[in-house]
Amino acid sequence: MNSARFSFGTKHNVFAHKDIPTKGAPCIKWLSLLRARLLLQRFMSACSRGAISTVFLLMAIQMNAQTLLSGAGASFPSPIYSKWIGEYQKIHPEVQIKYQPIGSAAGIFELTGGTVDFGASDRPMNDSQLENFRINHKMEILHFPSVLGADVPIYNLPGITVELKFTPEVLAGIFLGKISKWNDPLLTKTNPDANLPDQNIRVVFRTDGSGTTYVWTDYLAKVSEEWRTQIGFGTSVGWPAGIGTDGNEGVSVLVKQTPYSIGYLELTYALKLKLTYGSVKNKAGNYVKADLDSVWAAAELSEGRPTDFRLSITDAPGEKAYPISSFNWLLVPERFADKNKSKAMKDFLEWILTDGQKLAQALQYVPLPNEIVAKEHQALAKVQ
Repeated sequence: MNSARFSFGTKHNVFAHKDIPTKGAPCIKWLSLLRARLLLQRFMSACSRGAISTVFLLMAIQMNAQTLLSGAGASFPSPIYSKWIGEYQKIHPEVQIKYQPIGSAAGIFELTGGTVDFGASDRPMNDSQLENFRINHKMEILHFPSVLGADVPIYNLPGITVELKFTPEVLAGIFLGKISKWNDPLLTKTNPDANLPDQNIRVVFRTDGSGTTYVWTDYLAKVSEEWRTQIGFGTSVGWPAGIGTDGNEGVSVLVKQTPYSIGYLELTYALKLKLTYGSVKNKAGNYVKADLDSVWAAAELSEGRPTDFRLSITDAPGEKAYPISSFNWLLVPERFADKNKSKAMKDFLEWILTDGQKLAQALQYVPLPNEIVAKEHQALAKVQ
């Protein structure tokens, strides 16, 4: 065997070999050993320079795997959820939370199908949905109100700078297609200074399964017998008039691009996009514009407080209550097979109800009334 005399190492000659092969498989094997020795020396050199702490920190992070929570649902709370998740993960890096804003109906579908750990919706699940889940999974889905919001009527009227006032009858009539002109007597009566034009009203509505649509149609069904019996309410309905589009973003863009149009939009989006929206006559007979105070008043003064938190606050009583307000709910199964997920979910919910509520107003969301928060803290014990 051909060989050569060779020495490698430090001044102490820590790696030396007198008979080193120079060709063939033995040579390849020896060179592999040499590379391994070089890598080991580099590692030891890094340790001597203080890098060992970083090495072991990275190893510890890998060993301490994160708990992953996945959620999906309503698009309305997506900005505040993103903020909450980011802030929570700063203090709990061992938990990773992902949320997909795919719409309330789709979120409920994903949750009941077991694709995600929690859902979010602008409408509560109905009795039939809860019963089906109970039968299939032998447990309940719990509703936790997370934040408050509202639907507002946005419109595009070129040259009109006066803020419009809408009665329940007018809103129902417009979306039924029975009030088709902007200068209809029912509109001009409540807006005498607006100089409304003789133009067709172009209605814009949501075509996707939407909690925003649920809130809007839930309100119309309460204030209009004709709407309740002919159209009903839900995340999607058979609209009798208008043109459809997907998402809050789609409605805002279409209304902005379509003169003489009207649509409905989440308050947060309307404020963020600086869109024009009108005030609505409430149950007490007052015209109220949606804002943080009027939405909070609707929740504070709403009638009835079911123990499962499935509460509709549209058409709420109260002098200052905005009538098209709603909760957003986090939908959580009462049991998790993974105890780490159960612990993380409960802790995240607890954080939302305390520190998380303090972040709501800065993002144009309405925090929950204290009474509801206190009851939710008690309900957290049901999550196992």
